[in-house]
Parts: sequence; C-alpha cells; structure tokens
Amino acid sequence: MQNRLRFRTAKELFNAYATAGEDMRSAPSDLPSIEFCRALLDGKIPEEAVTFCAYLLPRRVAVWWGHQCLTHIGNILDEQDLQMLTLAEEWIREPEEERRYAALDAGMAAGVKTPGVWIALAAGWSGGSVAPRGLAPVTPPPHLTARAINTGILAALARVPLARRASVLRQFVDMGLGLAQA
Repeated sequence: MQNRLRFRTAKELFNAYATAGEDMRSAPSDLPSIEFCRALLDGKIPEEAVTFCAYLLPRRVAVWWGHQCLTHIGNILDEQDLQMLTLAEEWIREPEEERRYAALDAGMAAGVKTPGVWIALAAGWSGGSVAPRGLAPVTPPPHLTARAINTGILAALARVPLARRASVLRQFVDMGLGLAQA
C-alpha cells in the first residue's frame, strides 16, 4: 500500500512543502510516511500527526478528512460550523468552481473563523483562483489547504473535553492515515 502514497517518506513531504517544516518542530526523516506519522502521534507533540496528515493527503481528500473529523464530533459544533461543513461537502461531492467559490466566499465572509470555517476555506483554497470572480486569476499557494485543514481540526480538538482529547486525536489521525493508504 505504501506505493499509493503521494510521499513515500517524510523527507519527501518536507522537501515538497517547506511550510511543513515551519508548521512542525519534528525534523523530517527517511521513515516511510505512515510510520513517521504514527511516531509523531506517539511523540511529545502528538498534534503534529494532524499537521503531517494534512500535508500528506491530496487536497480534496484532505478536505474530506477534515469534514469527517468535524462530523465525528458534531455535537460540539455550532450552526456556522455545520453550514460551512455543508458547503465543503458539496464541493467534495461535486468539485465544480461554483461550489469551490461558495465555500471560499462563505469562509472569507465569516466574522469568526471556527473549525468549520477553516474546512470551508480549505476547500476554497484547494485550487482555481482565490481572486474574486471577474478579476484576474490568483492561484492559491499549494500549502494553504493543508494549513486550513490543520487549523480546523486542531481548533475542533480544543473543543473536545480534555479527558477524551487524546483518543479523539488518535481517531482523527487513524482516519487520515486510512485515507492516505486507500
């Protein structure tokens, strides 16, 4: 299954995304990506496994992963989060420009950037243009989706009761690794 991954080793991922090195304290290694991510999960800063997964997954899959993570803890989300997740899901199911722009526009217009808003922004920043319609296209930097997914998932985890946080974090990373190996 390892050969289906976008990045065979952690070092390959860090070489492709310099921003991953800015977002994590852990140094890249030649470990296979899945092993590296599991080591992060068992390490001093297990949240870095979320960060690594956000970069490891292809953009659309990463948005789906973020959506699924937040849906998993839906009982602690507010109405805005749920609306944003709906927009992200609509784009995931039919990745058309109108749906991507709907997620982007709603995410940018949100006064408070809640976990669901970050997932909608991840969808909006996944490709296409980030410039308003009618203006010259501006391609989003490739790391924006990963950073938005990371922020959305970690912000959602902060809402989870402390007694459950480690197990929910592990479930989230396991979901991401499952998607990476599919």
